[in-house]
Amino acid sequence: MSATREKDGRPGKPSGKESQPLIIAKTPAEEQRLKLERLMRNPDKPAPIPDRPKEWNPRAPPEFVRDVMGSSAGAGSGEFHVYRHLRRREYQRQDFLDKMTEKQKMDLDYLDKVSDNQQAADERTAKRRKKREKLKQKKLMAKKAKQEANNVEDSEKSSSSSEEDDQEREAEDDAEAPSFVMGKSTSQQHSCNKPFQPGCETDH
Repeated sequence: MSATREKDGRPGKPSGKESQPLIIAKTPAEEQRLKLERLMRNPDKPAPIPDRPKEWNPRAPPEFVRDVMGSSAGAGSGEFHVYRHLRRREYQRQDFLDKMTEKQKMDLDYLDKVSDNQQAADERTAKRRKKREKLKQKKLMAKKAKQEANNVEDSEKSSSSSEEDDQEREAEDDAEAPSFVMGKSTSQQHSCNKPFQPGCETDH
């Protein structure tokens, strides 16, 4: 008897488990913290995950109504309550159908809005892409024009330098070759081995 008693004197409680102090959560954040601490005390224990609640659906209307409520004078006092429950159930079903119709309409409107936004975004993207391509093409054309101008300048420089070289060569050739021969000494003879005569046609 004394073995099962705790320090506080209550019988029936095992002495191995310590009593946890009672903590009252004052804020939702503190309550969440307490729940997490309770879960982390035993990490191996699986945490219960509740299933998603099923969507409420009204009971389907009866295919064939056997007891049709009427306004006859012979109806009992209990028939009104039966009629009231049936009417409430029918109103709930109609409200549910109206809500489902509204939800479907909102979903369709949302999908239409998303498609419109996507189309507008695609149009903006295409417009910006076209602008970028145009700017890129313009830069490429400017680069090509600059290269062509450089090539033309190089060709002009090379042609002018070649012309200058030709002119220099011609000037050198003109400087080397005499324009006329003044005369030769009398000791030199002609190739015809004859004395120089004014009418000689041979080369001197």
